Amino acid sequence: MIKAVLVDDDQKNISILKMLLQKINVDIEVIGEAGNVEQAYQLLPAVKPNLVFLDIEMPYGNAFDLLDKLIPVDFEVIFITAFDEYSLKAFRYSALDYLLKPVDIDDLETAVRKAEKKIALKNINGQLTNLLFNLNQSKKSVTKIALPIKDGFDFVDIDEIISCQSKNHCTIVSTRSGKKYTCDRSIKEYEDLLPADTFFRIHNSFVVNVSFVRKFLKDGRGGYVELSDNTVIPVAYRRKDEFLAKFGYN
Repeated sequence: MIKAVLVDDDQKNISILKMLLQKINVDIEVIGEAGNVEQAYQLLPAVKPNLVFLDIEMPYGNAFDLLDKLIPVDFEVIFITAFDEYSLKAFRYSALDYLLKPVDIDDLETAVRKAEKKIALKNINGQLTNLLFNLNQSKKSVTKIALPIKDGFDFVDIDEIISCQSKNHCTIVSTRSGKKYTCDRSIKEYEDLLPADTFFRIHNSFVVNVSFVRKFLKDGRGGYVELSDNTVIPVAYRRKDEFLAKFGYN
């Protein structure tokens, strides 16, 4: 059974979330509630939950102030947020879950089921460390991304990624070390996550790091690129001109 704590400064939000949790098909028990950072800081070590629903903005401090005080953290976190798109990108990089207000019951059940799996993996501290690092970058570029391994995640420097390939409803991420990661996100999600000044969607099935492009080979109306790991990848005709423009060729 999941043992959960709800942290929100609005009691109405807590009541709604408790009601929704009773309706989803997951074995979960609410073992505590807190209305601000200080209450949560006292409560969480005492009751030892394995899942916390954590509102972002609260009086006298926010969720990240709380987490900074608690790390190392031994519980899973689902954030409740109204953050803007830039900040949500930090969550995606860190492989942590969030729910947008007002909470949708289907999104809630999906997040809780994912939390069940993550609880078993015991990889919370690394994810939170990466999230806090990314958020603290403010408007700077995020430099690391979480990629799945058998028992958790590797946090990989973005500039180590050579290419992303869409394959069998997954994305294969290839890195400079030679390691490949099979990820259950779509290639469109990685196209959105990775910085557009460095990564380019050259084909429906491929995103490449232009820093690792070794040569371009003409072939009919499209062509191919050879990357630094010796892979050869097709360039779609409709993307060729924009791709070559990145190298000063118009």
